[in-house]
Amino acid sequence: MLKPIIGVLFVLVVLAAPTKVMAQSGGENTMSQAIESGYAAVEGTELYYEIHGQGEPLVMLHGGVDPSQVFGAPLAEMAGTFKVIAIHARGHGLSRDSDAPWSIERAADDVAAVLRDRGIEKASVMGYSFGGKIALQFAIRHPDMLDKLVIVSTGYSRGGEYPEVRAAFEQMPAMADAIGNSIAQSPLAELYPDVDWPVLMRKSGALGLQDHDWSEGIKGIKAQTLLVFADADYVRPEHIAEFYKLLGGGQRDAGIDGSLRSPNQLAVVPGTNHYNIIGAPAVFQFATEFLRD
Repeated sequence: MLKPIIGVLFVLVVLAAPTKVMAQSGGENTMSQAIESGYAAVEGTELYYEIHGQGEPLVMLHGGVDPSQVFGAPLAEMAGTFKVIAIHARGHGLSRDSDAPWSIERAADDVAAVLRDRGIEKASVMGYSFGGKIALQFAIRHPDMLDKLVIVSTGYSRGGEYPEVRAAFEQMPAMADAIGNSIAQSPLAELYPDVDWPVLMRKSGALGLQDHDWSEGIKGIKAQTLLVFADADYVRPEHIAEFYKLLGGGQRDAGIDGSLRSPNQLAVVPGTNHYNIIGAPAVFQFATEFLRD
């Protein structure tokens, strides 16, 4: 039972990956060098950020546990076209934490606070998994700060997950110390030596157990949105279709010239799953074309 639980939470990937593969933004093996980095004071703590590249601003938000999964090659790919603002969520990576429990809503407000700290009034946002949830709440809570939205492998309600995913999070709090102590001996801990891994896993488990359904808020999103999913995702296919419909897609035939289609887009990447989709070249291609359009 331990193996699938760790798989759901990315830990198998973390423990198996050598340090050189997991180059964080700003690290010695990264493919992109930051032009600016630092800490922004937010409510109760300080968040680490880096800025890479030139162009229109694009916030990139990482998945749970391991920021380096997004802030290595994916960041470098997008920084070739955009001014990427990479933000480590509170308690993750190089950001600091507070005693307060985590919430997706608070994390979305954190993103807004970092942007204000850097004098960025409006940006597109691209989030993967845990970061996709934060991006969704950013769109709902801070619509005036959002240009375009890219959501990768993220559902809008807990009901969109397969039962085995929910079961994994239910067991996670009791396993937090064991998993966290294992990560503390892994290459990931060398990248982020100040993270309290048992606390991170305990808070991640509690966050994953929070029930949510953001369908009403999603209906009100005005920003043009791209949804990207794996063809073997941890989000059920019927949930993916419903997500697109909430954004106005899939309502009717688009017509011969496509003029009747929704302004929002949906992509399903073949041969991928929730845990490897962020490394698929198609994700960067779809996202870049959508953001530049």
